[in-house]
Amino acid sequence: MKLAFIIDPITRLDPGHDTSVALMEAAQALGHSVWVTQANLLSVVAGKAWAMLERVQLKPVELVQGRWVVKTPWFELSDRTFAPLESMDAVFMRTDPPVTASYLYATYILDYIDPAKTFVINDPQGIRAANEKMYALQFTKWIPETIVSSDKQTIYEFVEKQGAAILKPLGNKAGEGILYLEAGDRNFNSMVELSTLQGSVPVMVQTYLAAAKEGDKRIILLDGKPIGALNRLSSGNEFRNNMAAGGTVAQIAITEREQQMCADIARRLHQDGLYFVGIDVIGGYLTEVNVTSPTGIREIDRLEGTRLGKQAIRWIEARLQA
Repeated sequence: MKLAFIIDPITRLDPGHDTSVALMEAAQALGHSVWVTQANLLSVVAGKAWAMLERVQLKPVELVQGRWVVKTPWFELSDRTFAPLESMDAVFMRTDPPVTASYLYATYILDYIDPAKTFVINDPQGIRAANEKMYALQFTKWIPETIVSSDKQTIYEFVEKQGAAILKPLGNKAGEGILYLEAGDRNFNSMVELSTLQGSVPVMVQTYLAAAKEGDKRIILLDGKPIGALNRLSSGNEFRNNMAAGGTVAQIAITEREQQMCADIARRLHQDGLYFVGIDVIGGYLTEVNVTSPTGIREIDRLEGTRLGKQAIRWIEARLQA
Protein backbone atom coordinates (compact mmCIF):
# COMPACT_ATOMS: atom_id res chain seq x y z
CA MET A 1 0.00 0.00 0.00
CA LYS A 2 0.89 3.64 -0.41
CA LEU A 3 -0.05 5.70 2.63
CA ALA A 4 0.01 9.50 2.93
CA PHE A 5 0.05 11.33 6.25
CA ILE A 6 -1.05 14.95 6.46
CA ILE A 7 0.91 16.13 9.49
CA ASP A 8 2.53 19.18 11.01
CA PRO A 9 6.09 19.71 9.76
CA ILE A 10 7.88 16.44 10.48
CA THR A 11 10.78 18.28 12.13
CA ARG A 12 8.39 19.33 14.91
CA LEU A 13 7.26 15.79 15.72
CA ASP A 14 8.59 13.83 18.68
CA PRO A 15 9.25 10.26 17.46
CA GLY A 16 9.18 8.96 21.04
CA HIS A 17 5.73 10.40 21.67
CA ASP A 18 3.77 11.22 18.52
CA THR A 19 1.18 8.71 17.41
CA SER A 20 1.61 9.84 13.79
CA VAL A 21 5.22 8.63 13.84
CA ALA A 22 4.17 5.33 15.43
CA LEU A 23 1.63 4.78 12.65
CA MET A 24 4.15 5.65 9.95
CA GLU A 25 6.75 3.33 11.47
CA ALA A 26 4.21 0.52 11.63
CA ALA A 27 3.27 0.99 7.97
CA GLN A 28 6.92 0.95 6.93
CA ALA A 29 7.61 -2.18 9.03
CA LEU A 30 4.71 -3.94 7.30
CA GLY A 31 6.18 -3.21 3.89
CA HIS A 32 4.16 -0.20 2.81
CA SER A 33 5.48 3.07 1.35
CA VAL A 34 4.94 6.13 3.52
CA TRP A 35 4.51 9.68 2.26
CA VAL A 36 4.07 12.95 4.15
CA THR A 37 2.57 16.31 3.38
CA GLN A 38 1.05 19.28 5.21
CA ALA A 39 -2.37 20.91 5.17
CA ASN A 40 -0.98 24.02 3.45
CA LEU A 41 0.46 21.85 0.65
CA LEU A 42 -2.93 20.56 -0.52
CA SER A 43 -4.62 21.71 -3.73
CA VAL A 44 -7.60 20.99 -5.96
CA VAL A 45 -6.66 20.53 -9.61
CA ALA A 46 -9.16 19.47 -12.27
CA GLY A 47 -11.67 18.65 -9.57
CA LYS A 48 -9.34 16.33 -7.63
CA ALA A 49 -7.32 16.70 -4.42
CA TRP A 50 -3.56 16.91 -4.96
CA ALA A 51 -0.65 17.35 -2.57
CA MET A 52 3.03 18.14 -2.53
CA LEU A 53 4.30 14.79 -1.21
CA GLU A 54 7.62 13.52 0.10
CA ARG A 55 8.39 9.86 0.67
CA VAL A 56 9.80 9.30 4.14
CA GLN A 57 12.18 6.62 5.40
CA LEU A 58 12.13 6.22 9.17
CA LYS A 59 14.64 4.86 11.64
CA PRO A 60 12.31 3.25 14.18
CA VAL A 61 12.59 4.09 17.85
CA GLU A 62 13.65 1.28 20.18
CA LEU A 63 12.34 0.47 23.64
CA VAL A 64 15.31 0.28 26.01
CA GLN A 65 14.73 -0.20 29.75
CA GLY A 66 11.23 1.21 29.52
CA ARG A 67 12.13 4.27 27.43
CA TRP A 68 11.90 5.01 23.73
CA VAL A 69 15.38 5.65 22.30
CA VAL A 70 15.50 7.81 19.17
CA LYS A 71 18.23 7.59 16.53
CA THR A 72 19.47 10.85 15.03
CA PRO A 73 18.56 11.69 12.34
CA TRP A 74 15.39 9.64 12.67
CA PHE A 75 13.98 10.28 9.18
CA GLU A 76 15.02 10.94 5.58
CA LEU A 77 12.85 12.64 2.97
CA SER A 78 12.81 12.27 -0.81
CA ASP A 79 12.43 15.16 -3.22
CA ARG A 80 8.95 16.65 -3.35
CA THR A 81 6.51 15.46 -5.96
CA PHE A 82 3.11 16.94 -6.81
CA ALA A 83 0.60 14.12 -7.13
CA PRO A 84 -3.10 13.36 -6.77
CA LEU A 85 -4.02 11.96 -3.38
CA GLU A 86 -6.07 9.31 -5.17
CA SER A 87 -2.73 7.75 -6.09
CA MET A 88 -2.56 6.72 -2.43
CA ASP A 89 -4.40 3.75 -0.96
CA ALA A 90 -5.11 5.61 2.27
CA VAL A 91 -4.65 9.14 3.61
CA PHE A 92 -4.37 9.98 7.31
CA MET A 93 -5.49 13.48 8.31
CA ARG A 94 -3.28 14.00 11.38
CA THR A 95 -2.76 17.77 11.59
CA ASP A 96 -2.91 18.98 15.19
CA PRO A 97 -5.70 21.34 16.24
CA PRO A 98 -6.76 24.09 16.73
CA VAL A 99 -9.29 23.70 13.94
CA THR A 100 -8.72 27.07 12.29
CA ALA A 101 -10.08 28.31 8.97
CA SER A 102 -7.03 26.90 7.15
CA TYR A 103 -7.61 23.54 8.84
CA LEU A 104 -11.24 23.53 7.70
CA TYR A 105 -10.22 24.47 4.16
CA ALA A 106 -7.89 21.45 4.13
CA THR A 107 -10.83 19.18 5.01
CA TYR A 108 -12.82 20.70 2.15
CA ILE A 109 -9.98 19.84 -0.22
CA LEU A 110 -10.00 16.25 1.08
CA ASP A 111 -13.67 16.03 0.08
CA TYR A 112 -12.36 15.86 -3.51
CA ILE A 113 -10.85 12.42 -2.96
CA ASP A 114 -12.99 9.61 -4.36
CA PRO A 115 -13.65 7.32 -1.35
CA ALA A 116 -13.96 4.37 -3.74
CA LYS A 117 -10.29 4.85 -4.64
CA THR A 118 -8.68 6.15 -1.43
CA PHE A 119 -9.61 5.67 2.22
CA VAL A 120 -9.37 8.90 4.28
CA ILE A 121 -8.90 8.57 8.04
CA ASN A 122 -10.70 10.32 9.59
CA ASP A 123 -13.44 11.32 7.17
CA PRO A 124 -13.15 15.08 6.52
CA GLN A 125 -16.89 15.61 6.93
CA GLY A 126 -16.73 13.74 10.22
CA ILE A 127 -13.88 15.92 11.44
CA ARG A 128 -15.89 19.03 10.63
CA ALA A 129 -18.92 17.63 12.46
CA ALA A 130 -16.99 16.63 15.56
CA ASN A 131 -15.68 19.55 17.56
CA GLU A 132 -13.68 17.65 20.16
CA LYS A 133 -15.50 19.29 23.06
CA MET A 134 -19.02 19.69 21.62
CA TYR A 135 -19.23 16.23 20.06
CA ALA A 136 -19.48 14.60 23.48
CA LEU A 137 -22.69 16.52 24.27
CA GLN A 138 -24.82 14.12 22.24
CA PHE A 139 -23.89 11.27 24.58
CA THR A 140 -25.82 12.64 27.54
CA LYS A 141 -25.88 9.26 29.28
CA TRP A 142 -22.11 9.34 29.68
CA ILE A 143 -21.06 12.98 30.23
CA PRO A 144 -20.92 15.02 33.45
CA GLU A 145 -23.24 18.00 33.86
CA THR A 146 -22.19 20.42 31.14
CA ILE A 147 -23.16 23.75 29.63
CA VAL A 148 -21.85 25.68 26.65
CA SER A 149 -22.28 29.44 26.84
CA SER A 150 -20.62 32.81 26.38
CA ASP A 151 -22.90 34.47 28.95
CA LYS A 152 -21.13 35.29 32.20
CA GLN A 153 -24.26 35.12 34.35
CA THR A 154 -25.25 31.72 32.94
CA ILE A 155 -21.76 30.42 33.64
CA TYR A 156 -21.75 31.91 37.14
CA GLU A 157 -25.09 30.34 38.04
CA PHE A 158 -23.91 26.94 36.80
CA VAL A 159 -20.66 27.13 38.78
CA GLU A 160 -22.48 28.34 41.90
CA LYS A 161 -24.84 25.37 41.65
CA GLN A 162 -22.03 22.86 41.06
CA GLY A 163 -19.64 24.33 43.63
CA ALA A 164 -16.70 23.99 41.25
CA ALA A 165 -16.35 23.54 37.51
CA ILE A 166 -13.86 23.24 34.69
CA LEU A 167 -13.93 25.79 31.84
CA LYS A 168 -12.67 24.63 28.44
CA PRO A 169 -12.18 26.73 25.30
CA LEU A 170 -13.90 24.89 22.45
CA GLY A 171 -11.03 25.09 19.97
CA ASN A 172 -7.91 24.41 21.99
CA LYS A 173 -5.88 21.25 22.52
CA ALA A 174 -3.59 19.63 25.08
CA GLY A 175 -5.22 21.36 28.03
CA GLU A 176 -4.54 24.86 26.70
CA GLY A 177 -6.71 27.51 28.35
CA ILE A 178 -8.51 25.13 30.72
CA LEU A 179 -9.47 26.83 33.99
CA TYR A 180 -10.71 25.65 37.38
CA LEU A 181 -13.65 27.83 38.48
CA GLU A 182 -15.24 28.48 41.84
CA ALA A 183 -18.11 30.93 42.24
CA GLY A 184 -16.38 32.71 45.14
CA ASP A 185 -13.11 33.31 43.26
CA ARG A 186 -12.43 37.05 43.05
CA ASN A 187 -10.94 36.49 39.60
CA PHE A 188 -14.07 34.72 38.31
CA ASN A 189 -15.38 37.56 36.13
CA SER A 190 -11.98 38.28 34.61
CA MET A 191 -11.33 34.61 33.81
CA VAL A 192 -14.70 34.22 32.09
CA GLU A 193 -14.30 37.51 30.20
CA LEU A 194 -10.87 36.49 28.94
CA SER A 195 -12.00 32.98 27.97
CA THR A 196 -15.15 34.15 26.14
CA LEU A 197 -13.44 37.18 24.56
CA GLN A 198 -15.78 39.50 26.41
CA GLY A 199 -18.82 37.31 25.85
CA SER A 200 -18.37 36.86 22.10
CA VAL A 201 -17.19 33.21 22.03
CA PRO A 202 -18.86 30.28 23.82
CA VAL A 203 -16.92 27.99 26.12
CA MET A 204 -17.69 24.61 27.66
CA VAL A 205 -18.16 24.43 31.42
CA GLN A 206 -18.36 21.04 33.13
CA THR A 207 -18.91 20.16 36.75
CA TYR A 208 -15.58 19.47 38.43
CA LEU A 209 -15.07 15.74 38.87
CA ALA A 210 -13.13 14.99 42.05
CA ALA A 211 -12.00 11.74 40.40
CA ALA A 212 -9.71 13.87 38.23
CA LYS A 213 -7.22 13.67 41.11
CA GLU A 214 -6.94 9.96 40.31
CA GLY A 215 -6.22 10.64 36.65
CA ASP A 216 -7.68 11.34 33.23
CA LYS A 217 -7.98 8.17 31.15
CA ARG A 218 -7.28 8.21 27.41
CA ILE A 219 -8.85 5.31 25.54
CA ILE A 220 -7.90 4.67 21.91
CA LEU A 221 -10.71 3.40 19.68
CA LEU A 222 -10.12 1.72 16.33
CA ASP A 223 -13.25 1.21 14.24
CA GLY A 224 -15.29 1.94 17.35
CA LYS A 225 -13.57 -0.69 19.51
CA PRO A 226 -11.23 0.15 22.43
CA ILE A 227 -7.73 -1.18 21.76
CA GLY A 228 -5.75 0.39 24.59
CA ALA A 229 -5.77 2.92 27.41
CA LEU A 230 -3.49 4.93 29.65
CA ASN A 231 -4.01 7.06 32.73
CA ARG A 232 -2.69 10.63 32.73
CA LEU A 233 -1.80 12.09 36.10
CA SER A 234 -1.09 15.72 36.95
CA SER A 235 2.24 16.73 38.43
CA GLY A 236 3.00 19.20 41.21
CA ASN A 237 0.31 21.82 41.78
CA GLU A 238 -1.04 21.49 38.23
CA PHE A 239 -4.70 20.37 38.13
CA ARG A 240 -4.59 19.42 34.43
CA ASN A 241 -3.67 15.82 33.65
CA ASN A 242 -2.64 16.41 30.02
CA MET A 243 0.75 15.07 28.96
CA ALA A 244 1.45 18.40 27.25
CA ALA A 245 0.89 20.12 30.62
CA GLY A 246 3.58 18.01 32.28
CA GLY A 247 1.39 15.08 33.31
CA THR A 248 2.79 11.59 33.77
CA VAL A 249 1.25 8.35 32.50
CA ALA A 250 0.49 5.00 34.06
CA GLN A 251 -1.06 1.66 33.14
CA ILE A 252 -4.79 1.30 33.61
CA ALA A 253 -7.52 -1.15 32.65
CA ILE A 254 -10.65 -0.40 30.64
CA THR A 255 -13.67 -0.91 32.90
CA GLU A 256 -16.94 -2.62 32.03
CA ARG A 257 -18.70 0.77 32.13
CA GLU A 258 -16.16 2.15 29.65
CA GLN A 259 -16.62 -0.88 27.38
CA GLN A 260 -20.35 -0.11 27.34
CA MET A 261 -19.64 3.57 26.71
CA CYS A 262 -17.44 2.74 23.71
CA ALA A 263 -20.04 0.37 22.28
CA ASP A 264 -22.71 3.05 22.65
CA ILE A 265 -20.78 5.86 20.97
CA ALA A 266 -19.34 3.57 18.26
CA ARG A 267 -22.56 3.75 16.26
CA ARG A 268 -22.25 7.52 15.86
CA LEU A 269 -18.51 7.30 15.18
CA HIS A 270 -19.17 4.88 12.32
CA GLN A 271 -21.91 7.11 10.98
CA ASP A 272 -19.49 10.06 10.86
CA GLY A 273 -16.54 8.09 9.44
CA LEU A 274 -14.46 8.53 12.59
CA TYR A 275 -12.33 5.39 12.74
CA PHE A 276 -9.25 6.35 14.77
CA VAL A 277 -10.41 8.20 17.86
CA GLY A 278 -9.27 8.96 21.40
CA ILE A 279 -11.81 9.50 24.16
CA ASP A 280 -11.08 11.08 27.53
CA VAL A 281 -12.77 9.63 30.61
CA ILE A 282 -12.70 10.85 34.22
CA GLY A 283 -14.34 8.80 36.94
CA GLY A 284 -16.37 6.88 34.39
CA TYR A 285 -17.62 10.04 32.63
CA LEU A 286 -16.88 10.95 29.02
CA THR A 287 -15.33 14.43 28.82
CA GLU A 288 -13.97 14.72 25.25
CA VAL A 289 -13.86 12.90 21.91
CA ASN A 290 -10.55 13.48 20.05
CA VAL A 291 -10.81 12.99 16.27
CA THR A 292 -8.18 15.27 14.70
CA SER A 293 -4.87 13.71 15.79
CA PRO A 294 -5.54 11.55 18.86
CA THR A 295 -2.35 10.51 20.57
CA GLY A 296 -1.27 8.08 23.27
CA ILE A 297 -0.26 4.88 21.50
CA ARG A 298 3.46 5.37 22.10
CA GLU A 299 2.78 5.53 25.84
CA ILE A 300 0.38 2.57 25.75
CA ASP A 301 2.88 0.48 23.76
CA ARG A 302 5.62 1.32 26.26
CA LEU A 303 3.47 0.43 29.27
CA GLU A 304 1.69 -2.61 27.85
CA GLY A 305 4.21 -4.09 25.41
CA THR A 306 1.70 -3.69 22.56
CA ARG A 307 2.14 -2.39 19.01
CA LEU A 308 -1.09 -0.51 18.39
CA GLY A 309 0.29 1.15 15.26
CA LYS A 310 0.63 -2.22 13.56
CA GLN A 311 -2.87 -3.15 14.71
CA ALA A 312 -4.23 0.01 13.05
CA ILE A 313 -2.34 -0.56 9.78
CA ARG A 314 -3.41 -4.22 9.61
CA TRP A 315 -7.01 -3.07 10.09
CA ILE A 316 -6.62 -0.75 7.08
CA GLU A 317 -5.10 -3.61 5.05
CA ALA A 318 -8.10 -5.80 5.83
CA ARG A 319 -10.58 -3.04 5.09
CA LEU A 320 -9.06 -2.28 1.71
CA GLN A 321 -8.93 -5.95 0.76
CA ALA A 322 -12.57 -6.57 1.72
